[in-house]
Amino acid sequence: MTLLSSMDAARYVVDALERAGVRHVVVAPGSRSAPLVYALAEAEADNRLASHVRIDERVAGFTALGLALGTGEAAAVVTTSGTAVGNLLPAVMEANHAGVPLVVLSADRPEELRGTGANQTTVQLDIFGEHVRFATDVPAGTDPSSAVATALTAALGRLPGIPAGPVQVNLAFRDPLTPALDGSEWERLLPVVDAPETPSMDDGGPTSQVPGATAAAGDGDGAAAAAAAANAIAAAIPDAALPGTSHRTVVVAGHGAGPEAEFFARLLGLPLLAEPSSNARFGPNAIGPYRFLLERFGPDSGQPIQRVVVFGRPTLSRQVSALLARTDLERALFVPAPVPWFEAGRRTELVLTQWGQLLGFAGRGPDGWLAAWQAAAADAEHALDGMLEGVGTGHPDDRPTGLATARALWRTAQRDHGSNLVLGSSNPVRDADLAARPTPDNHITVHSNRGLAGIDGTIATATGIALVTDRPTRVLLGDVTFLHDTGALNLGATEARPALQIVVLNDGGGGIFTLLEHGRLAEAPGYAAAVERFFGTPHTADIGALAAAFGWGHVLVRTTAELARALAAPVEGPVIVEVAAAGRDGLRALHARIAAALGS
Repeated sequence: MTLLSSMDAARYVVDALERAGVRHVVVAPGSRSAPLVYALAEAEADNRLASHVRIDERVAGFTALGLALGTGEAAAVVTTSGTAVGNLLPAVMEANHAGVPLVVLSADRPEELRGTGANQTTVQLDIFGEHVRFATDVPAGTDPSSAVATALTAALGRLPGIPAGPVQVNLAFRDPLTPALDGSEWERLLPVVDAPETPSMDDGGPTSQVPGATAAAGDGDGAAAAAAAANAIAAAIPDAALPGTSHRTVVVAGHGAGPEAEFFARLLGLPLLAEPSSNARFGPNAIGPYRFLLERFGPDSGQPIQRVVVFGRPTLSRQVSALLARTDLERALFVPAPVPWFEAGRRTELVLTQWGQLLGFAGRGPDGWLAAWQAAAADAEHALDGMLEGVGTGHPDDRPTGLATARALWRTAQRDHGSNLVLGSSNPVRDADLAARPTPDNHITVHSNRGLAGIDGTIATATGIALVTDRPTRVLLGDVTFLHDTGALNLGATEARPALQIVVLNDGGGGIFTLLEHGRLAEAPGYAAAVERFFGTPHTADIGALAAAFGWGHVLVRTTAELARALAAPVEGPVIVEVAAAGRDGLRALHARIAAALGS
């Protein structure tokens, strides 16, 4: 059998990616992966796909994750051998639990070098364990086409009963790792080699437009996605199928629920409790500060909840977790297709897969049921407005709180029509869950890494989303989340610069622990210092200096008025809006006052 050269094998890999519809590949530098890099450069010169370069493999992995989220298609990431592969684990874990088609192309040493102590050689196959849908080893010199095709089939969720998710193709390459220099191969790269002189950082770098950028995984304006979902559901549910029975049912829309949840709630006259990243937080049935209203409809109230219908994956509040744990309620989880985030038999809800089943379970809302929730929500929103506009915040210097920032950013993004909003884990996504007022229609696409809800990779994920959708993208995250991913600010001089606005809520450390049990301990003198050091993790990082170091714009915001002006500016290039937020020491008291004002 004739062995393929490393370059030919790499070209077969790229051909297989292209046939499967992969349009974006993120490359981290390295030697053993060089054949893939040159093959990708050839393909990019022919406008067959787009490559993105990141020097940090962890950043590369999350950038590819963002590209996949932004397109709704598979995206690939290329690494060299050794520890480089291990650095992809956080992104692979997130892709696993979020069901994102991420393709890992890990370069490796050939068989004869494995186990010999050769440099950068380790056991790479199955390094991701159960976090990948499929993993295979391609020996050096063999045709990788079938392996790549099978991997893409698995990644896209096209194997029976298996949801979409990450895969690994481990590719061994022998020397030589570069194209021949006799002109027979090298001239294929001339369109790249002869590219115009690299723009300087002072000129803003390359534009945000990248080959293969698209206005859709939706069209950016969520109203169109909502209309499409409504039409699809209406076609699947004849009028005769609408239930005649009524129940005091609530619809919980967790992460990834989609606009179908909104239409379903509206169709049956049911209150909708939608997390921000559900992309269902809109319409007349959406209840904004729902987590503080659940007690009003508890078992001892005049109108207790009887049934719960769940779309997507709720993860944000203990109140909803407690609701779903109640065995005195009838609860159903709608799962029309396989999902990666729970194992069969491990959920306590009734799992339903058909619209007809779900309609019969939920029933119509009885007279006055939705109206009672809407009236409670209106009162709560009015009280929340007063709290967030400075009344009772305890901060006379008008420093923005996280809740006020989230409310303002949500309002600005919805007003712009067609933008992306990325919410960091920890407090920001929870601030939005409480403070983001539902709108009549949805005009944004909301993303958040809720597969494992880690804070790592948030900037890189948002960068991938911004580049591939070619739409303005805003990010809300905390200072610790920001510092965790500062490597993602390092955009190479030849790389496209996204239309990205990062809003960093800087309160000098980790604020979420203040709202958990640790916050209560911090009020005790014997624990205060330990809680602040080990959970608050205070820092003195100069975010403005970091922005300057990486060539990003920077705006420092100290008041709510300055925040409004900063958010009103168009999102045209990579810029960091640093919000000098109200201190963490008042956060617990603020939330307690809000809970009291909203009647919880």
